Amino acid sequence: MNENDRYKILFESVEIGPVTAKNRFYQVPHCNGGGYRDPSAVAEMRRIKAEGGWGVVFTEQVELHHSSEITPYIELRLWEDDDIPMITKMAEGIHKHDALAGIELAYPGINGPNLYTREVPMAPTPLPIRSYTNDPVSARVMTKRDIRDLRRWHRDACLRTKTADYDLICLYGAHGFGVIQHFLSPLTNQRSDEYGGSLKNRSRLMSELISECRDAVGDRCAIAVRLSLDEQTDGLGFTNTELRELVAMHADLPDLWDFAHGSWEDCSSSSRFSEESSQTDLVAGIRQLTSKPVVGVGRFTSPDTMVKQIKDGVLDFIGCARPSIADPFLPNKIKQDKVDEIRECIGCNICITGDMTMSLSRCTQNPTFMEEWRRGWHPEIFANKGGSDSVLIVGSGPAGLEAARVLGERGYSVVIAEAKQEIGGRVQRERSLPGLSAWGRVADYRKYQIERMANVDIYLDSLLDADQVLSYGFNHVAVATGAHWRRDGVARYHVKPLPIESNARVYTPDDIMEDNIPSGKVVVYDDDHYYMGGVLSELLCSYAGHVTLVTPSANVSDWTVNTLEQYTIHSRLASLGVKIVLNRAVSEIFSDGIDTVCRYTGDKEHDQCDAVVLVTAQRSEDKLWQELRSRESEWADAGIQSIQVIGDANAPAPIAWATFAGHRYARELDMDKSITDMPFRRDQLLN
Repeated sequence: MNENDRYKILFESVEIGPVTAKNRFYQVPHCNGGGYRDPSAVAEMRRIKAEGGWGVVFTEQVELHHSSEITPYIELRLWEDDDIPMITKMAEGIHKHDALAGIELAYPGINGPNLYTREVPMAPTPLPIRSYTNDPVSARVMTKRDIRDLRRWHRDACLRTKTADYDLICLYGAHGFGVIQHFLSPLTNQRSDEYGGSLKNRSRLMSELISECRDAVGDRCAIAVRLSLDEQTDGLGFTNTELRELVAMHADLPDLWDFAHGSWEDCSSSSRFSEESSQTDLVAGIRQLTSKPVVGVGRFTSPDTMVKQIKDGVLDFIGCARPSIADPFLPNKIKQDKVDEIRECIGCNICITGDMTMSLSRCTQNPTFMEEWRRGWHPEIFANKGGSDSVLIVGSGPAGLEAARVLGERGYSVVIAEAKQEIGGRVQRERSLPGLSAWGRVADYRKYQIERMANVDIYLDSLLDADQVLSYGFNHVAVATGAHWRRDGVARYHVKPLPIESNARVYTPDDIMEDNIPSGKVVVYDDDHYYMGGVLSELLCSYAGHVTLVTPSANVSDWTVNTLEQYTIHSRLASLGVKIVLNRAVSEIFSDGIDTVCRYTGDKEHDQCDAVVLVTAQRSEDKLWQELRSRESEWADAGIQSIQVIGDANAPAPIAWATFAGHRYARELDMDKSITDMPFRRDQLLN
């Protein structure tokens, strides 16, 4: 690296207690939907981060004792010695690339319903469990003996962690998920003994845990604590002011302070609602209260922003979760002066949905995430092309662009035929909607990569028919023609078309994105339940006289609870004056209004409106594919070895599904593998 490189400061080493990080890139703990079920996949994912240049690589939260767990969510466990080999595998992979291996030990307390172990949960104060699923379970109060046990369990977990060869141990007290926060917060700690009341008393457990863990393993392991910057509860909980008092009170207690915004929803707010480094105001100045290093987060994607955080004395380490997922090689690309090649996080939070749905996480930008071990996909290394030479890709949406990028890397001669006058497909259209501009990076990154490849060409304004495809002589054809929104109301509630008067003003999201925007009193009917209904309702507030959002769900944009946005979306729409109608479905559309029906009682109501926007299902744009498939007997004579439909043209889904489909197509082309074989590996339990 050039000594005058403006990013040099990011690659300085930093001491953390008894260990030293080789640089300031700190992959903070993040979940992945794998946990104890997929330990090999999780371990390889972390190893790849270390290979990509991260100086510190952490696990997800690791449950330290069986008396507190968060089933149905799938996290790592360190309940007993038999769990040590599973987490050791991760540390070994991280150490192969000279990174520090960190583990986040968690005792969920009032966040843990114990649905698996059936133990009675414990908390500072007896209250109902505070979980996403509102489990009808309460925690009992911790006695003094329970607190002594809790301290012992932490020491035991630290000793197991040391045996597993970890360098950093982070005690989790943030996001409402860790017992340290539960004791610090007046919301969950209403005790009157020496563990309650004053901040000094409420921080007693934190002080004891850090001190006793250091006594147990501090000769070789650094001890960090992760705390919320502010619980964001209108002053009723643990505030930013109290946090600063706490740090001043215990300035040099841990070897490192790790700060994250209030709840997980606050901390991992999507790009739709939070800009990069949005937590700076909450953390600025805390660094001056302690001599120990400080790490913070803020969906950092710009190296210049990272440098500013360090030079301004805000942070010592650049904490990243989502950006490290989108590009595990972000540090190395900065070091190698390849900043333009960074696969920037778009802040869509699709990665979080893996944890929330108890499935393996995905990434819209990085289709290899969590497939590094399962499928052997390295994010930066690709197999050379197979026996064929050329591929025609019809369509330049996220599936088509990702397929072209990877095929180009493999050495194929690739042509993209795009019917419109610009590439990007749905991403190009959606990036202009409120809050979704960052999503355009999906197209921008791939466009930049493709334009640097001499073996990939793009032809715009090229609408192809089956005759043309068959006449060009390509070895392979990928049909990536996308999808369009249905105009007949078919989705989840209605599986057959709605009755719609012929002169009714009915619109789809495609109409809105093509600037065909309704006015007057507009109803948005959302039976899609992801982001589009809420986004369009927000947009239409600028054009329509009044906007009503109707959904058969109990929540606005219901599925976005998995992207941590649902509460914010509802709040935003309500503040804009959108009328929200829940648990009702549009049953008929007229020229002057709609009928709706209660999903529970069947009671009908009629409402006046001037126009209806149907955010329902999407239909694959597969006409070309169907024509080509009907002429399969002609493929061989045309020199075509295969034609495959991918992405939304095959089955509509979120953008991450499309980039994955394109990536998989390109990875597997010319690979000799039967479709009946398992396409990925699994960890097997052997007796």
